[in-house]
Amino acid sequence: MNQLVIIAIGGAFGAIVRFLVSTGIYQWLGRGFPYGTLIVNVVGSFLMGLLAEALISQRVTIALDYRAAVLVGFMGAFTTFSTFSLETFYLLEQGQLSKAGLNVAISVGSCLMAVWLGLVLARGLAQLPNDFIPFNMLIINTIGALLIGVIAALLLEKITLPLEQRATLLVCIIGAYLLFSGLYLLFLLLEKGVNFEAKNHFILALFLANALISSGAIFFGKQIVFLFSGKTA
Repeated sequence: MNQLVIIAIGGAFGAIVRFLVSTGIYQWLGRGFPYGTLIVNVVGSFLMGLLAEALISQRVTIALDYRAAVLVGFMGAFTTFSTFSLETFYLLEQGQLSKAGLNVAISVGSCLMAVWLGLVLARGLAQLPNDFIPFNMLIINTIGALLIGVIAALLLEKITLPLEQRATLLVCIIGAYLLFSGLYLLFLLLEKGVNFEAKNHFILALFLANALISSGAIFFGKQIVFLFSGKTA
């Protein structure tokens, strides 16, 4: 029952983030083509390949619910095959056969490629030294933070919310990511047999390092978007 609850929580977050991402993308690029659904599915496929390989290969027993929340709950709700199917059918119904065929070809091909890239990256990172400091998870957390920075910069200017609510949303998203990515590192160290009492300073330092690196990656992701859009942060 606890696992069902944690999957439901992950699914709720995934659905909200998908709505914000797809809505922001449609407001940015328009609705002449199903860009929003395409982008969330491609990004979600890459993350699914990356996280499935990284989290499952770790086999951290204490974090089984965490993996279920991320892979089944969040990622399952973030990606959407049913919406892709419906939007493609609407294009066919409207007689836009070329757009429908293009949507099928790009969606299937790019999502398969994205999953493959995620798996290859995760397997490559698994070869890094991981006995004491989990470098592979630190890098994966950094990649996730970079994507959050890019998505946040794209969306917060597009969604129609008051400034205070947008700021609150940004703080909540960043805070939740830093907390949960840090907690997984803690679970990983405990599973490897690191004595919390004896190594509490090291664990705290790793937790803070993850927070600082991820925060920097989020800021860098925002700067990338501002650079290409000609704005300043």
